[in-house]
This record gives sequence, structure tokens and C-alpha cells, in this order.
Amino acid sequence: MDAAPTPPVTLVIFGATGDLTRRLLVPAIINLTRSRLVGEDLHILGIGIEPGDDEFLRGRLDAFLSHLHGEEQTVKDEAWESLRQRISYTSGDFTKDDIFVEIGKRLGPNANAAFYLAVPPSFFGTIVEKLAAHGLTDESDGVFRRVAIEKPFGTDLASAQALNAQILAQVEESQVYRLDHFLGKETVQNLMTARFANMMIESLWNSRYIDHVQITAAEIVDVGSRGKFYDATGALRDMVPNHLFQLLAMIAMEPPNSFDAEAIRNEKSKVLKALRIYTPEEAKTHGVRGAYGAGPLNGAELPAYRDTKDVSPDSRTETFVALKLYADTWRWAGVPFYLRTGKALTARDTEIVITFQPVPFAQFRETEVNSRLPPNRLVIQVQPDEGMSMEISIKSPGLSVDTVPVSLDFRYADKFDIAKTTGYESLLYDLFIGDQTLFQRADGIEAGWAAVQPFLDIWAGDQSVPDTYAPGSMGPPCADELIQRDRRQWHELGVLLHRNGK
Repeated sequence: MDAAPTPPVTLVIFGATGDLTRRLLVPAIINLTRSRLVGEDLHILGIGIEPGDDEFLRGRLDAFLSHLHGEEQTVKDEAWESLRQRISYTSGDFTKDDIFVEIGKRLGPNANAAFYLAVPPSFFGTIVEKLAAHGLTDESDGVFRRVAIEKPFGTDLASAQALNAQILAQVEESQVYRLDHFLGKETVQNLMTARFANMMIESLWNSRYIDHVQITAAEIVDVGSRGKFYDATGALRDMVPNHLFQLLAMIAMEPPNSFDAEAIRNEKSKVLKALRIYTPEEAKTHGVRGAYGAGPLNGAELPAYRDTKDVSPDSRTETFVALKLYADTWRWAGVPFYLRTGKALTARDTEIVITFQPVPFAQFRETEVNSRLPPNRLVIQVQPDEGMSMEISIKSPGLSVDTVPVSLDFRYADKFDIAKTTGYESLLYDLFIGDQTLFQRADGIEAGWAAVQPFLDIWAGDQSVPDTYAPGSMGPPCADELIQRDRRQWHELGVLLHRNGK
């Protein structure tokens, strides 16, 4: 069934001159326009601190799109030309009343509006309070007002609870759309369909058949010019309670009683609340961290993290983290979830690896197969080359019983045209139609922070620096030791990409 066009709406973007707007939001809306999922009743009102008029913002976007696609192609892009005429801009201080009075005048009392906070987290609570104080979040007579908030949502459990309390004192939970752009990826969205529409998968989706789960989000880029932000954040805060936990929740959730947004979010929140909260002693043995040193990366010499601009020379902030977690539910009792993420690694690759229990070896006891039969694995490639791969064993040709591993691969790009999507199309579309399925809820956010808080606490009190790892590697040796002491090993990154000639 084809998706219906969105209702009339004005997208008010706070931070309209920033990188997120031009690189992801506007290209996504152009794609929605091209697909006729948004029409001429969609308007964009950009809000920024820089002085300028409507043509100022349009010109900024023109320049970026020309750089991205080429000037001639941009000029000929009918979708962009149509959208361009419906973009306006006003400048002002997000903490002052004037800008909100102006927004109210531009919207009027009867316009649907979605307020997108593409701003630093320090502005989240203030902007929502100002919107509410000026009546801009009031809903009546079929008019909706929604607030979309980018990560990071808090820096620890206490700050996340405080921010939720501040925002929910002004608006209802049904009006809040906490974004995680990972959830806009086709493969992530397809996880529920792959599980719940295929009995052969869902029937095996439990501790009886699954040995362990690995979730990896590796980045090949270093910290770069974001030293000030990153040194105050680190890999754990930046990636684990949001991106990686959302992937974990999609994998580990129970079947919802419907595909209604609240039914799905209920099950995801239950999983996050079931994550085992470690004691300080347990946290020390279930988490490791590292920071990249100096060395070659992508043909250039990379300075060590602590020598990066705006990073303290005695920084104890990690650029790599690996955790071993448990979801204490009947389905996942005893199944470890290994998570790792970091910068300046071997490849840009986000993947989920489901490793199944080994087969009984009774029938192979007279052969050499007994010692080298690999377990079955389901590898879900989230980015950059979305797809799935099932690793199984078959008999090789010949008279003797000899097995070889083979993979059954599926790549989205081979079947569907998804090359030009940003991942924000589905998130913006759902924001406009009011579907909160792919957005985080307050209790899920807080449950995620509760699970990582023991690691934050012990590392805050630990005066040692994170272990050093070489740029272009897969992290420090302690990450391998974390999983190897359980007689397991990390899945080799990029295998699905390499098989497809990437």
C-alpha cells in the first residue's frame, strides 16, 4: 500500500543555518517532495542567530546543493525549485521572547507545526519552555504542534531525567519526537519485519538457539574539528545509550500485539528496563575503553587523540568503548550482548551479528569437521551497505565429509533504489503524520542511561587514561580480551561489504 501524503504543516527549524539542516534535513525533504509524499502545503521556517532574510537561507542551501550535486543539476531539480519558494527565514536569540513572538505571527493560530531542534542540547529545555509560554505548543480543533529533538538527550541518568521533567512539564509525551537517525535506516526498520513476518527466524530468536549477539558501530573518521564537544562527551555517551541501545531494543524486544506506535515502544522500553544494572565491581569487568594514538590513517598521519585541537593533553575521555551486557528476560536469559563503538577504526561499518548455538557434534565425531565447524550467523548490515547475510555450512564436493562455510546475501541496493536517501526521510514523514514508532520515549531514554551509569561512575573516579590503540585498527587489545575470555571472538568487520566488491 502506497504511503499517503502528509497533511499541511510548517517545519520550524531552530538552527537552520547549521550542518544538519543543509546536509540531511533539506535533502530528505527534497526526496519526500520528489516522491510526492509532501506537497506544496509544506512550508519551512528557518530560525538562526545569523542576520538575514528569506533569500539568505535559500542562497545558503543553493550553494550547498550545488556543491553536492553540481550547479546545473541543482538548477534543473524541479523538487528543489518547488520547495525553495516555500522556505523562509528569521533570525534571533533562542533564549529571548522576540523570536517566539515572530514565529507566532508567521504561523498564526490554526497552522500545523513541527518544531525541529537542530541546536546544541543546552537549548532544548529553554526552547520548549519558550514555545509553551507563547502558546506555540497548544493543540486544538485538529491543529497539531510537535517538537523534534536530536540527540544527545542528557549526559547521564540525572540530566536525562531532569530534561524529561523540564520538557514534559510543558508538552505531552505524544508531542515529543526524540530522534535517533539510526532508526531511519532501511535495515533497522526491516528488523521487525524480518523477525515477525518470518516464522523460521522468530522461532529461533531466543536463548535456546542463540549463543550471543554483537552490535558494532565503527567509524573510520577521527574526532577532527569536534575536539571540544567530544572531549566532554566520549564514545560511551555519544553512541551507546542512543544508537546502540536502539539497535539492541529492536533485536531483543518481544513481539508487540500490533504495529501501533505505543505497542512497539512499550516492548522496546521493557527490554531497556531489563538491562542488568551492574555493581561497580561488575562494571569494571564488563566494560573497557580506549583512545587512539598517533599513526597513519587514510594515507595521512593522524595525531593522537590527546594531541587533537581543543582536547586536553591529559584527557581521560575514551574514543572507543566495548561492553558486555545482559537483558534479564526469559527470552534472553544468559545470552550476552557485546557492544563496541569507536573512532579512527578499520572501517565505517555498523552491523549486528546474531551467533547461533553450535550444532551437536555426534554425527561428525569420526571426521575432522568436529573441530572446525563454524556456528551459523545472521549478519545485519545497518550501514553503509545495508543488507543481510546468513552464514551456514554445507558439504564441499568430494567423497569425504568436509564442510565449508557459505553465505546467503541480500543487499538493499541490488533490489531497491535507496542510494540517494539520507535516512531522515522516514523520520520526517512520521513526524508530519504523527507516527511515533521510530522515536524514543522518556522511560526508554532513562532506562538506557541507567544501564550505562555504572560505567560512567567508575571511569569518572578512575585516574588512569584509556588504553591506546593504533589508528586503522579495531580498537585496543582489552576489547579482544573482553570477549575472548568467554571463548568467543569479534566478527570481522566489513565481510558482507568485501564479498560485494566494496
